[in-house]
Amino acid sequence: MFRTIRNAWKVEEIKRKILFTLFIILLYRIGNAVPVPYVNTTLLGEYFSTLQNTVLGLYNVMSGSAFSHATIFALSIQPYINASIIIQLLTIAIPALERLAKEGGEEGKEKINKITRYSTVVIALIQGFGYYVLIKNNGLLMSDGTGIWPAIVIIATFTAGSALLMWLGEQITEFGIGNGISIILFVSIVSRFPNALAGMVSKTIATPSNWWVYALMLLGSLILIVLIVIVTNAERRIPVQYSKRVVGRKMYGGQSTHLPMKVNMSGVLPIIFAQSIAAIPATIAAFVPKWQNGWFIKFFDTNGIPYMVLYFILIIFFSYFYSTIQFNPIEVANNLRKNGGFIPGFRAGKPTSEFIQKVLTKITLFGAIYLAIIAIVPLIISYCSDTAANSGISLGGTSIIIVVGVALETVKALEAQLLMRHYKGFLE
Repeated sequence: MFRTIRNAWKVEEIKRKILFTLFIILLYRIGNAVPVPYVNTTLLGEYFSTLQNTVLGLYNVMSGSAFSHATIFALSIQPYINASIIIQLLTIAIPALERLAKEGGEEGKEKINKITRYSTVVIALIQGFGYYVLIKNNGLLMSDGTGIWPAIVIIATFTAGSALLMWLGEQITEFGIGNGISIILFVSIVSRFPNALAGMVSKTIATPSNWWVYALMLLGSLILIVLIVIVTNAERRIPVQYSKRVVGRKMYGGQSTHLPMKVNMSGVLPIIFAQSIAAIPATIAAFVPKWQNGWFIKFFDTNGIPYMVLYFILIIFFSYFYSTIQFNPIEVANNLRKNGGFIPGFRAGKPTSEFIQKVLTKITLFGAIYLAIIAIVPLIISYCSDTAANSGISLGGTSIIIVVGVALETVKALEAQLLMRHYKGFLE
């Protein structure tokens, strides 16, 4: 990885893209430190200190602590993620959107992206209003923060911040390195690591008898990183043979190759989307003061069994959902037949597509269970151990898999840029 970054830094064009990405990240971190007006951030921070293992604590992690400080980027990229989920589900349910996505080409994709942007603004407006209600109902506003005008300013600032963050992510995707939304999420999570480590060290000093718990947590994190890297790079290779054919006086085909199918085809997206959906019940309850200490919010607490079960099922669902969107066995089988390719032991056409579908189902199940276990095991440890719960381990597995997954994707994007540069120079 470090060699890839060093080689990329030597190429002027890629160097500019890296610097542009770092500049956008700097703007994002500056925005995370600018609070909205009329909010008592001191009281808000104290309020969030009691919500570490709740859905609001999850939002706080995904925003890089901006949510607990009511900054302009407090909503982070959650509205965009929710909008993406809704639009992609509607693309399957509504034939017009499905045709636009599959047959519209670049113009169709641009229209889908435009709909997603508008949906992001609407969702950000709703979430901004809900966050304002939460702040107001808990008495976290300044003395001059009551009235219609402060409410409009706070909600508009949250909404504009989310829209601006979506635009910054798109700029990284277009002019920088990697996927912009993933990079922003990566930075949000990593920015909390120094404080988390400092807190762990201070707790170890305060309670030396529990040092082995934190040592096991660190060792488990290292094992998780190794496992994530191995599974992320793992793939099932289906052998493909191409028939020989004569075109004019030349003979083509006859070579053997393989069809790669990644075990974790959907990356970190099932984790992110499952979190967003599983958090909806507790999010609604958190905005109603009477429910905050009631059974409803405790029932859907991130350390509760119902949340774990729902979280597990949603990860499995979204893993299959994205593998279905990204990989179409019928289309792959047709492309193989058109190019004279076949899988040994299977006739071209329907038998080939059925075999590919069978393999896809198996490896998707393995990848989905792998994602679900890594996300759920820290929650179970936190549920069973008071020491782990107080350390905030409940979000550790999810944070690690997102950070490692995004890091690997970014390194692959750098390698692709280097490869393109290499072939460009070779052809010239």
